Amino acid sequence: QVQLVESGGGLVQAGGSLRLSCAASLRTFSTSGMGWFRQAPGKEREFVAAVSGSGGIKSYADAAKGRFTILKYNPENTVYLQMNSLKPEDTAVYYCAAGDLYYGGPDLKAYKYWGQGTQVTVSS
Repeated sequence: QVQLVESGGGLVQAGGSLRLSCAASLRTFSTSGMGWFRQAPGKEREFVAAVSGSGGIKSYADAAKGRFTILKYNPENTVYLQMNSLKPEDTAVYYCAAGDLYYGGPDLKAYKYWGQGTQVTVSS
């Protein structure tokens, strides 16, 4: 059974940083595309960042470019999201996702497995 477990969320002041982690019990982790998505109250789940199986292809939502970095570490079946210069509008539940494709990109439908989410709250 595939499990994705996120950690690293919390409360931070605007301008601060957080690093989210996602540990995956996925046998095909090294060839699976991974993504980070977020959902704020009353809003739809939205794309944040994605990475290919090898980690060589990365993409970011416009809101994340220049501030967030996605990193896939295959030896430990873990994907990270380093978030810097956080803003109150980054407040949301952040979800890790894994798919059968080598690279899923920003499409939610490309991802088959989802974590339970971790709350990120940025105060002004």
